[in-house]
Amino acid sequence: MVEKYPWNEVGDALLQSLSSSWSAGLTIEEADSRLTKYGPNKLQTHVARSWLAIFFSQFKSLLVLLLAVASGLAFLFHDWIEGLAICAVLVLNAVIGFFTELNAVRTMDSLRKYNKSFVRVRRGGGVKVVSAEEIVPGDVILAEGGDLIAADMRILSCSRLQADESALTGESFPVDKQCGVLPNDTMLAERTNMLYKGTSLTRGSCEAIVMTTGMMTELGEISALVISTEDEETPLEKRLARLSRKLVVVTVVIALSILITGLMRGRDLYLMIETSIALAVAAIPEGLPIIATLALARGMWRMARSNALINNLSAVETLGATNVICTDKTGTLTENKMVVASIVTKQGLDDLAGDQKGLESTAEVLRVASLCNNAQWTGLEGGEDSELIGSPMETSLLVAARGCGLDQNELKRRFHRVREEAFDSESKMMATYHRDGDQFLIAVKGAAEPLLSACQTVYTGQQFQPMFEEERQWWLDKNNALALDGFRVLAFAQKYARQEGVEPYENLEFLGLACVIDPPRKDIPAAIASCRNAGIRVVMITGDQAGTALHVAKDVGIYDEVATRVVTGKQIDTCQKAGQMEDLLDVKVFARVSPQHKLDIIQMHQDDGSVVAMTGDGVNDAPALKRADIGVAMGIRGTEVARESADMVLR
Repeated sequence: MVEKYPWNEVGDALLQSLSSSWSAGLTIEEADSRLTKYGPNKLQTHVARSWLAIFFSQFKSLLVLLLAVASGLAFLFHDWIEGLAICAVLVLNAVIGFFTELNAVRTMDSLRKYNKSFVRVRRGGGVKVVSAEEIVPGDVILAEGGDLIAADMRILSCSRLQADESALTGESFPVDKQCGVLPNDTMLAERTNMLYKGTSLTRGSCEAIVMTTGMMTELGEISALVISTEDEETPLEKRLARLSRKLVVVTVVIALSILITGLMRGRDLYLMIETSIALAVAAIPEGLPIIATLALARGMWRMARSNALINNLSAVETLGATNVICTDKTGTLTENKMVVASIVTKQGLDDLAGDQKGLESTAEVLRVASLCNNAQWTGLEGGEDSELIGSPMETSLLVAARGCGLDQNELKRRFHRVREEAFDSESKMMATYHRDGDQFLIAVKGAAEPLLSACQTVYTGQQFQPMFEEERQWWLDKNNALALDGFRVLAFAQKYARQEGVEPYENLEFLGLACVIDPPRKDIPAAIASCRNAGIRVVMITGDQAGTALHVAKDVGIYDEVATRVVTGKQIDTCQKAGQMEDLLDVKVFARVSPQHKLDIIQMHQDDGSVVAMTGDGVNDAPALKRADIGVAMGIRGTEVARESADMVLR
């Protein structure tokens, strides 16, 4: 039996309920039995449209059907030229649409990457490497930094564990993981004792028990939501359908009127029927489909030259008719990478993103940040072939240090590391010991509150002075204010000791705070300004925290000091229950939302008469990309499921 709320259970209870063992895992026989019961650990795959399906889709329009009927009637009454002309239009229209969309499908196929992954699992008392498709509930998985998570798992034990869950939850920063029990009502993005299929580990190691696989995972539920979400007709398709219905009514009325009038005047029945049908055929605009197809195809080809791939022709017109853009944040508005934006010390704030102030205290902070760090360059630092490996947080610190002129290789030579006190989820700090002549430098980083509690002095840029309780509280308030602004804040301290074995978290000298953020893309503010000038509203929808969302909204120009407010997923649920979704039409920033909430927001704007575009790159964006009038996904950085759900892919 699989527990409904595994994050609310202790590991031993879960192992017992799944008849598994931490040390031995499942038996080979039991694993095979469960594989038969639960099926392979894979999602329902997207079935690409065949060339035949693409060809016949060109004839689905009511207007095309009307022309086909007109052609048949023309042949029936021996009007061969008219019949052949209409047939030629239909064939030419279908051929242009077919080859244009077939090329898009082929390009999409070239974007797909099929990777068969493997995992380390305890089976029958030993550790085996098996295909990710073969794991089952109850398997005990061993994972470490860099591994992709193949199923939904409850963490049994971990060390310095972080996971990148941005594709699933929209969280900008890697999430610190732990083993403790959480309440039943904990939101998906805050379940720190769980690992989810489709995410990856950025650092650390762990052992975890598989809870659900395949379509029963959180990723599987999103995939099911994508499958159940119906494709929206584009505005052009809707208008052509309305035009076709009106043409049918008008031509039938005209034909019947002429037929009845002629018969009342005593004309021949066959002649009047022939005349009525001929006039009805003449009233149908045979050139309209080919003109529309050529115009859309030209737009599609022009966009392809600008690296924008359109999956179907009518989406070109939809893009031009859009008046509301709902956009994801992480990886769409932002770079989806961590950057040190500023350093806050006793001397003030050093804006690393702007003009360097070059404060002496900034160099001290970044020196400790470089030493108390497990990231490293693969080659000579700053060399042509060098690149950073390590957790995103630690690599961002090394990049900032290099930007301020600190050479990590030189620091390593001067301050030889002799010991490390690994990051602990309870202390929320990490320390490294370095030999400096006949003494030891202890470099410490961690969360502000515990680190400040361990500090007795603070660095002023020239000297260390005592840290009194009032100043300690000031730094805590500053840390909280920065966190509310959307920054991930790290605190740094140091001390010197004569012996290597001293306690690292006592009598520290506080240096300052580093503010890390996922920065907006440089071209986004100009793009949003262009949208505003064109009368297009831009709405940010993210699974990230409200403070982070608001900070990015300010940076990119979505924020309006008077009107902007942040609405969370819980508030959306409250409005839905009260039947007051229209109250959210003016909201520009939504945070901590689920894939279902994104669907609800898009539907709300569509019900208000807007033509809605959705942009995104994550798995959690896929249902909304499909529901929107036009979905826009990222080609290289985006996930496969997002690309498959979108009408337009940016390469």
